[in-house]
Amino acid sequence: MSGVINIILDDAPKGGRFSITGGQQYSKGAPLLQTDLSYGTQLGEGGFFRAAVEAKYHDRADSSADAVPRILPLVNGQPDPREATLDHVYAGGYGRSNRDKMINGSYNAELPVGDTLRLYSFSTLSYRDIRDARGAYIPSSTGYGGQANTNGVSVLPQLYPTGFQAYRRIKETDFQVTGGLKGDLAGWAWDLSSSFGQDHVWLGAENTLNPSIGPTSPTNFYMGTQIQDLWVNNLDLSRDVEVGLAKPLSISVGAEHRWERFQSRAGEPDSYRNGGYEIPVDDTPFGQLYGGRYPSPGLVSFTGTSPADAASLSRNNLAGYVDLATNVTDAWFIGVAGRFEHYDDSAGNTVSGKVSTRYELAPGLAIRGGVNTGFRAPSLAQTGFSTTQNTTTVIGNTPVSTIAKFLPVNSAAAMALGAQPLKPEKSLNYTAGITYEAGALHLTLDAYQIRVDDRIVKTEFLGTASNGGTAIRDILIANGVTGVDSAQFFTNAIDTRTRGIDAVAEYTLRTSGLGAFRLSAAYSYNKTKILSIADNPAALSSLNVVLFGRQAQRDLVAALPRTKLVLTNDWSLGRVHALARATRYGRYTESSNVATGDRTFGGKWVADLDIGYDLTDRVTLAVGANNLFDTYPDRNGLIAVDGSGAYGGFAPFGLSGGSYYARVGVSL
Repeated sequence: MSGVINIILDDAPKGGRFSITGGQQYSKGAPLLQTDLSYGTQLGEGGFFRAAVEAKYHDRADSSADAVPRILPLVNGQPDPREATLDHVYAGGYGRSNRDKMINGSYNAELPVGDTLRLYSFSTLSYRDIRDARGAYIPSSTGYGGQANTNGVSVLPQLYPTGFQAYRRIKETDFQVTGGLKGDLAGWAWDLSSSFGQDHVWLGAENTLNPSIGPTSPTNFYMGTQIQDLWVNNLDLSRDVEVGLAKPLSISVGAEHRWERFQSRAGEPDSYRNGGYEIPVDDTPFGQLYGGRYPSPGLVSFTGTSPADAASLSRNNLAGYVDLATNVTDAWFIGVAGRFEHYDDSAGNTVSGKVSTRYELAPGLAIRGGVNTGFRAPSLAQTGFSTTQNTTTVIGNTPVSTIAKFLPVNSAAAMALGAQPLKPEKSLNYTAGITYEAGALHLTLDAYQIRVDDRIVKTEFLGTASNGGTAIRDILIANGVTGVDSAQFFTNAIDTRTRGIDAVAEYTLRTSGLGAFRLSAAYSYNKTKILSIADNPAALSSLNVVLFGRQAQRDLVAALPRTKLVLTNDWSLGRVHALARATRYGRYTESSNVATGDRTFGGKWVADLDIGYDLTDRVTLAVGANNLFDTYPDRNGLIAVDGSGAYGGFAPFGLSGGSYYARVGVSL
């Protein structure tokens, strides 16, 4: 998936800074080492060039999972003697699961060309190498709490006699470079620029296997490559015009062309093929348990991209906008903006607009508000993504191993199940607020409502025993999709409404003997409601099918805390400075397709502390802790076969407890 990140580049023309930080979790390892360097210099007369580089290593944490009572199959009805020598905390991916190596670089440059022209360029380059612990698999037929281990058939003892922890590998290179020229012409300020960027992701797997190949299966795999390209060209014009109001009318107009492409390339055949291996019936515990069965094709825990799942899509977009803003009176500001976009794919044409206003009731006291429409076109990845993988579907509270296929929305199989070309998500947003500022006190209170129509979501797995069954599989087979138990695809399925408030209070207290205290409190509340769910398409109207089920619905409205409170004190006295922060996250629920499977986790306070000392005007030492008091979520999760889940599947403050660090900063 793609998103938007607003990167603000440093444009200081001189000087630099170097820092190095080291730390780790309190009790679970995860060592961290990070270093940053930036430096700038003048370029010509009035120009500058500034570069920055960051390097970071952060290991995964020790598991937060429970110990598994038994890892190996029973031998003649008794525990295997090797059990006593094994580490029974097996789910290595529960908690902080990544080992990250990252290098980020950037530059920002500007150079005057003549009296009114300025040439500029900026760029970012990032490389990351990630080893992410995913599923853990034990050969025993039962796991934590005696649960049936449906994945045991895939743990071939010739390769992994005591089971294995699978790892996903990601090697990603992301860059963008922009060049532009800006100046003034006939009273207009103009800016012409062109940008190109690419995100290149190599996907691999380690310490796993394709059990359908048998004991000769490799254990490391290349799973495929995903590439996203983006080329953007912009022309922006702006000027102020006197129209007889309190302030000039600010006019901005612009045009944009955007070309984008998404590619998904196939991995090596062993990462997805069916090798046809049959587990022999013999006198070993594994052979007695699983002899005569055929393991599922593809990798355990993930699967590679097959040629059938590979894709390449591209599109063009043309857009134009106009933005008008002025003060009607000294106290009353109003702004109006509109934007038109044309896509040459199913996103089609769309128009969005915005009206914003602010009125100062008295010095320091103002009200503000706005109404705007918006849209988000379906990404090319949402349109073209496809994969076939081993997965675990929870039916009731029972995990069942299946082979599932994610269908491209424009494929014959997806359309036979009722899929339609994806439409843009469209929104209507309202905001209203009040601000007050008097000396060192600053208060804001804002309320908002966001309605989103035609939200793009994944369907349920169609074809499981409880959701369409063999009728779905017959449709898939008739459209060339064989050997899978279920399928899903993206669809515009729901309309939602989110209402919330944001309140912020800031106050600076300066004392003669105790230093300066910069105090702030920020509170947010939001609640999302599903307004409507699309009816099943005609192709599925006669079947007992749920397109968007209870868990998916509940994840939208209950999976994130509705409330968050952040209290901060930024204190300084001479060379000493400290930042103390306390954050309270409200309760949240991890849901299931049945109400008895829901797990609600209570609100928690999480404290952070950073204490620094300026050794000189240029050198600063600091120590600190994130999650200072080692807070964990409530122990209220549904524990899985591998022992994971006691604290749930996710938490806004993580599942690995607190961490500490030390930092040295040097101004250059």
